[in-house]
Amino acid sequence: MIAAAPRWHAGAGRLAAGGALLAAVAFLPWLSGTDPARTVLAARSADQAPTPEQLAAVRAELDLDQGPLTHLGHWLGGLPRGDAGTSWVSGAPVLPPVVTALGVSLTLMLATLVVTIAVAALVSTRTLYRGSRRLPHDGGGTVAASLAALPKFLLASLLATVFGVWLGWFPPGGWTGPAAMVLPALALGVPSGAVIGGLLAHALPATFGEPWVRTWHAAGFRPGRLVRPILRGALAGVVPQLVPSVVGLVGGAVAVEKVFNIPGLGRLALDAALAQDLPPLQTATLLLALLGIGAGLLVRAACRRLAGPALRDGGLAAAPPPVRRRSPGRVAGGCALVLLAVGIAGLLRDPSSVDTAARLLPPSAAHPLGTDALGRDMLARLGHGALRTTAVALAVTAAAVVIGVLLGMAGPAGAGLTEVLSTLPAVLAGLLTTAVTGPSVWGAACAVCLVGWTPYAAQTAALLERERATNYVQASISFGAGPLHLVRHHLLPAVLPAVVRNAALRLPTTILVLASLGFLGLGEQPPTPDWGRLLAENQPYLELAPWTTLAPAGALVLLSVLAAAVPGLTTSRKRVRSH
Repeated sequence: MIAAAPRWHAGAGRLAAGGALLAAVAFLPWLSGTDPARTVLAARSADQAPTPEQLAAVRAELDLDQGPLTHLGHWLGGLPRGDAGTSWVSGAPVLPPVVTALGVSLTLMLATLVVTIAVAALVSTRTLYRGSRRLPHDGGGTVAASLAALPKFLLASLLATVFGVWLGWFPPGGWTGPAAMVLPALALGVPSGAVIGGLLAHALPATFGEPWVRTWHAAGFRPGRLVRPILRGALAGVVPQLVPSVVGLVGGAVAVEKVFNIPGLGRLALDAALAQDLPPLQTATLLLALLGIGAGLLVRAACRRLAGPALRDGGLAAAPPPVRRRSPGRVAGGCALVLLAVGIAGLLRDPSSVDTAARLLPPSAAHPLGTDALGRDMLARLGHGALRTTAVALAVTAAAVVIGVLLGMAGPAGAGLTEVLSTLPAVLAGLLTTAVTGPSVWGAACAVCLVGWTPYAAQTAALLERERATNYVQASISFGAGPLHLVRHHLLPAVLPAVVRNAALRLPTTILVLASLGFLGLGEQPPTPDWGRLLAENQPYLELAPWTTLAPAGALVLLSVLAAAVPGLTTSRKRVRSH
């Protein structure tokens, strides 16, 4: 068996990752290649041509001539005294607004967690019910993929418009009380719950086929008696996903916080990063990292609690019950045909042709998907953006899976790095990357890879722990199997299918993260069409011209359903393990 790294490696990984993150933030103004004093003056006032005297005064006020390491040392030295410095822009103390924003984000995170668990339970209940009674089941991948594909900022806009403005059931914005949490929590929790529920629905069939389940069935236990231990065994590989899926929302829900005007920690970090206001940015980043470490410790404790008979039954997993494949095949084929037709039809049109007389036209024979705010044909922009959007997202996902699997196999040392980076907002990573590479689609792709591997690393580590607890691995070791043999013939075959399914469910999320970076000017540059950019640039016209957002949103849903169905169609049945 591959030896686990000492526990102190995890702590070293956390410290190294946290130190590197804070150092990168400290270097941000200097990495950008611009004068930090000029950036601060631009944030303080609208003066476009500061004088040399003004620049010199700012440098003297903030000690910019001493370099980033001196600033980082002064900031760290003040933290034990409760002094996080003062804002470079406003001159006010940093700690009070950051603590307030943290409280808002933690409250929103807890509400989102409730919604996430509820949605995950709804998505996986059918699979659990039918599997515990030895009935055929399909895993519910289509439903989970459709819900997971809902763009968070688009869902937030829809909820705010329908339930906040039209019906008036909840506040459409602001942070005024418990009622103000409902719509943001739904916008954040529904897609995250669909991801978790989809993973759980895919993990349950493997547990249904384990020998102890068959033994309990043969002994006459009622199906209801099996639900709890079956769920316990399947959750061991799914619980780690709560860190990147829910805790990461604290720093990554910037778009939703903007839609609902919520003063959260992620929005504060983004505003500080855009203004290159280092003290609040460093403090917010530190709190996000500490939050990730604490959540990782809680998740590992939960995984240890879940390690029971389903993980150490001493038996060997059998093939899962038969899965009906005709319906998923038809769904995947239908999605592929629709996307292919839209792509081909769009490629035959000009995506850059502007007609101001045809602004925001509804769908018609001339414009099957309508036009946008500049009079450009939506079908053309959707078709031309399909290949580029999908190719970049697939490349980012593949790279993130490879990095995640490798670091997930590194043991506690990789776990510390995963915990720290799991709460690093992709927007903040994009700012750091853009400071070095400049705004480009591949710079945004590198930023997403920088943080996108964490869910796969967490899942790989949990699945490896489960596999190492089984008797067939112990038997292989007793027969003289070496580490390479174990990895190639036992560990990787047990890990890769689940990680690939996870990546398929997260593919639409990757597309949307890339789009959000492009919307902020950090990724794909206009006028290049991009599915996510279409959503971002047409979101203000959602109420006036809903077709401008429904077309790219529908394309993302179809893509996600196809991505979730393909692994189930192409992956062979699990091999039968024998003593």
